Amino acid sequence: MEKSAYKNMWVYIEHDGKRAHPVGLELCCEVRKLCDVTGDKLVAVLVEGLPEEELAKIRACGIDQLLVVSGTGYEAYSNDAYSNLFTVLCRKYNPSAVFVGGTINGRDFAPRFAARLNTGCTSDATELVYNPESGDIEFIEPAVGGKMMAVITVPVLRPQVGTIRPGTFRYEPTGEKPAVEVLHETVDFPVADIRTKLLGFVPDDADADLDLANTDVIVCLGNGLSGPDKLPKYRELAALLGGKIACTRPLFDRGILPFKLQIGQSGVMVKPKLYIGFGISGAINHTAGFAGSGLSIAVNTDPEAPIFGAVDYGIVGDMDEVCDAMLAALKAR
Repeated sequence: MEKSAYKNMWVYIEHDGKRAHPVGLELCCEVRKLCDVTGDKLVAVLVEGLPEEELAKIRACGIDQLLVVSGTGYEAYSNDAYSNLFTVLCRKYNPSAVFVGGTINGRDFAPRFAARLNTGCTSDATELVYNPESGDIEFIEPAVGGKMMAVITVPVLRPQVGTIRPGTFRYEPTGEKPAVEVLHETVDFPVADIRTKLLGFVPDDADADLDLANTDVIVCLGNGLSGPDKLPKYRELAALLGGKIACTRPLFDRGILPFKLQIGQSGVMVKPKLYIGFGISGAINHTAGFAGSGLSIAVNTDPEAPIFGAVDYGIVGDMDEVCDAMLAALKAR
């Protein structure tokens, strides 16, 4: 089938029955921009229902259609049921592209249904660009350990499938369309054919200090940190600014800070109002993690450090001395 036979772009809305996962809303806002260029309809795909207040958030992203699916096999997530569901739906509607949040579940089933459709699936893109000459979406992402930016396309096959890490794009709703078409589909998957069984569920213990997603101020530490004995001053700086500390991959590898505080392509994607990076070289896989922040500042002894090319303001100096000066200035206020 020719590429021109595939129309519209889909965003899967993952949810827990009460709230939509933020990544689905973020993707709707970003894909809305693509659809405005291509002329495709933006379709939000929802398995089972959500409260009206959550549906309103989805509609506010400017979707054209809401595809609501019901049926057996979706009481709990399973790769079998969801892979089959999207295979069936894509074969019926022929979407041009399908975007899935890069959550544990999304990363699990998206490549599977893409393989069944004999198409490609990219992951962790930091930018989505439409190429009007080829008619393809360009998935742009760091590669080779962050040393280069790769442009990945699906030039022949359809749909174009991609998983995008939560926090990559901003949730910036453009407003509800005057008329949002609601489509209903029933796709049953035999429960007996599900090869996994949910024995129980215990949520992670919530630790507010490890939640960077909704933090307005982040003080991020890189490999320039001499040791854990220096952490208290940076924790104090973050607290005075009303924020939290974070780190790059080397500090996690050294066992100084936990993985949940790691910012970057292999960690958490954030967009705080203020980002201050201390002792960070500036590899692409880290800078992509805070791209789009309100105001970004970096401190490094090397005036040629790549990090300075990714921030609004740079300070060349010893990170500990600069931190001490910031603490003194804040306390003087």
